[in-house]
Amino acid sequence: MDKEELNLSKQLVSSYKKRLEKEILKRSIKLKMPQKKFEEIINNNNELINLKKALEELETKPHSSY
Repeated sequence: MDKEELNLSKQLVSSYKKRLEKEILKRSIKLKMPQKKFEEIINNNNELINLKKALEELETKPHSSY
């Protein structure tokens, strides 16, 4: 994966993660959920956990693979 592809992947994953978090927040507000419940959902959501891991992996990708 070259540097340009790596940066694009980071942007896409990060953008998707932010959209998902906003959607969870929007629905939580609509359902009048308490703040603690919303935070619990964000912290325990499998998809968000996987996205965070993917971003971490992209960030720590060795420069030698460019």
